[in-house]
Amino acid sequence: MQFQGKKGLILGVANENSIAWAIAKEIMEAGGTCGFTHLPDPPNAERQKNRLRVSKLTDKYENAAFLMPMDAQKDEDIKAVFDATAEKFGKIDFVLHSMAFADRDDLNKDTIFTSRAGFALAMDVSVYTLLACAGAAKPIMNEGGSIAAMTYFGGEKCVPGYNVMGVCKAALEAAVRYAAYDLGPSGIRVNALSAGPVRTLAGRAAGVDEMLKLYDRMAPLGRNITHQEVGRTGAFLLSEMSDGITGEILHVDGGYNAMGSPGRLLDDLK
Repeated sequence: MQFQGKKGLILGVANENSIAWAIAKEIMEAGGTCGFTHLPDPPNAERQKNRLRVSKLTDKYENAAFLMPMDAQKDEDIKAVFDATAEKFGKIDFVLHSMAFADRDDLNKDTIFTSRAGFALAMDVSVYTLLACAGAAKPIMNEGGSIAAMTYFGGEKCVPGYNVMGVCKAALEAAVRYAAYDLGPSGIRVNALSAGPVRTLAGRAAGVDEMLKLYDRMAPLGRNITHQEVGRTGAFLLSEMSDGITGEILHVDGGYNAMGSPGRLLDDLK
């Protein structure tokens, strides 16, 4: 994959374990230039912890062009980021959307007991922001550009414990398909990467350690995936190498999604 001369946005790096960071590293190490956003810090905070967590990563790369705060629930913040991107880059070639959130109290409840406010919050951050950012990207994205979002198998099948976030991921995957249709005439592609469990901030909140044991026994490859594998596949979706793919949910899970039975896990049960 070659990214020389390519520019784009990475939305959603939280720390060094973020899948978004694994993808961004692949892009920058292949010659691409990235702008980054971070979750805003409280204005009166003595230490800007959210910014520092990301800046200590991006400061190591000359082709990390800028880092700015973005509250994705605020239209004015989204506009400010894309305006700044247009001023810095002119046109862009890719956008990575890696943002999701659910209140922990709601995430830990049975899905049927999700609060109304919690449901609205989770859908706004996890789903609507993709549409908002895709709309903001359209005027400044080159033909042949690519947008990628992050999803999980819990949006396709019931994964107990994933709860309301599974509902959000199902909606996100539908949003990917509709955005792919809307942006197709402009030559812009929209896809989602469905990663198996990896240790990230979001993964730990969703009980990733238990899932790692399950995938290790059930996935056809007989192992879990790595950050690097997800990073390479995410970069592929944002590159010209995937120029005929849009509206797709691409699984990077060792083949777990293909299984219709517990597979080799049955040996343990015996």
